[in-house]
Amino acid sequence: MEDYIEEDNYLRAKKKVEKLKGFYWHLAFYLGVNLFISVSKIVNNLSDGETFMEAFGDFGTFAVWIFWGIGIFFHAMGVFGQNIFFGKDWEERKIKELMDEDTNHHKSFKP
Repeated sequence: MEDYIEEDNYLRAKKKVEKLKGFYWHLAFYLGVNLFISVSKIVNNLSDGETFMEAFGDFGTFAVWIFWGIGIFFHAMGVFGQNIFFGKDWEERKIKELMDEDTNHHKSFKP
């Protein structure tokens, strides 16, 4: 029975690692492709006679970043869950941290 539980834990952890790896590859492609597109768009706009600020401020320079970024956001939600910023034990850790600070404060305060 213990072997079954250990194997089940291993398979769940392996699946989580695969999801993480998929997300990080997605993020790497997002950054690489969008950087290439943005630089190409800026260079092309500069060669058409625009100033750097006009070329940089063109919506087309950032459109793919924005729309693909929405996809990245939802991919992150799928991998990390809705508690991406405040994980499952974040609240408990924060309570313990604040309690420890309060305890240390009271110990250092001697009337």
